[in-house]
Amino acid sequence: MFEISNRDARRLWLAHQGLAEQPTGAIDHAGLMAVIERLGFVQLDTIRIIARAHDHILWSRNQNYREGMLDDLVKERLAFEHFTHDASVLPMDYYPYWRRQYGRMIEKITKSRWGAFMPAKKVRDKIYNRVAAEGPLCSGDFEAAPGTSRKEGWARPPHKFVLDGLWYGGELATCHRRNFIKYYAVREKVIPAKVLKKTVSDARQVDWLCSGALDRMGFASAGDIQRYWDAADLDEVKAWLKKGKKNLMEVKITCADGAHFHAFTPCDIEERIERAPKPTSRLRLLNPFDPVIRDRNRLQRLFGFDYRNEMFTPAAKRQYGYYVYPMLEVDRMVGRIEAKADRKKGTLTVDNIWWEPKVKATAARMKKLDAELQRMGRFVGCGDVVWRA
Repeated sequence: MFEISNRDARRLWLAHQGLAEQPTGAIDHAGLMAVIERLGFVQLDTIRIIARAHDHILWSRNQNYREGMLDDLVKERLAFEHFTHDASVLPMDYYPYWRRQYGRMIEKITKSRWGAFMPAKKVRDKIYNRVAAEGPLCSGDFEAAPGTSRKEGWARPPHKFVLDGLWYGGELATCHRRNFIKYYAVREKVIPAKVLKKTVSDARQVDWLCSGALDRMGFASAGDIQRYWDAADLDEVKAWLKKGKKNLMEVKITCADGAHFHAFTPCDIEERIERAPKPTSRLRLLNPFDPVIRDRNRLQRLFGFDYRNEMFTPAAKRQYGYYVYPMLEVDRMVGRIEAKADRKKGTLTVDNIWWEPKVKATAARMKKLDAELQRMGRFVGCGDVVWRA
């Protein structure tokens, strides 16, 4: 069985995810679309400690990216929003291959606690018809029912359950966002007619999802493939692998701790390894929702980096901090840092820093870290870096 060393595995993974090259060069709509297509999608997140996750992820791959560019792609119907692991932006051309996810999300909602809170069909139809007639509309355009709060979890206004349910099911779509607030419109006003008309069989959609995930990872287990889009079930992935074995290779991957796991690869894996460039020497701060960080199992296996998002962990029980950024240097995770931006004051403040075992804060490394902080500061309009760590 062909064996991929840990160093080659990390190099290949970073190259496939756009983190090997220098993140420079001009970027326009076509260039931004190329970045998103390379990743498959970009996860959205409302939290903005330094920059929101989607903006940070794209900036990490091209530091000429500016906040708002992703929103423009949605407004111009070059991309659409829906749900992978969370709300995400995908290229519009992917829409026909994404239709199965709408049905999967409705099934999940129906079986979940959410279903018990969904208003009757008469209410749902009324809200849909209002969006169709007046849209785009946001949740704030609807009156909350007496005794409910917009911020009390399951006690959210009934209309919010309806709007999001129709969005998950694909009857409504994100028209645009304003201050990150989602504006809904009926699907036909957002998705171009020629895209809506295109039909793809469910089997072909599964094949597109699985082959696309494997191509973007370079090597993957069945679980890795399933988690990439989270738009197919594990049994469907396993059936796809079994059916396509003639066009795939089974390989052995060396983990950071010397252990091994079996994975599947495209048949040109040796050429891919040979073509994969050595990652840039710069030190980067990655977002907790970056594709290279998001799959914690893969991160642990390849980099020996144990990372958990502690935003929802009570402060007293956190090992590190509320929002902590992993630090990537060349092909190693060298530590993590807690930092935040105060855009009004124009300051980027470093509150804590933790280096991985056997990683020293040498003068050269600190110089690279300072350069990255300065770059991030310029990205979000913060000219001063303040150290409290």
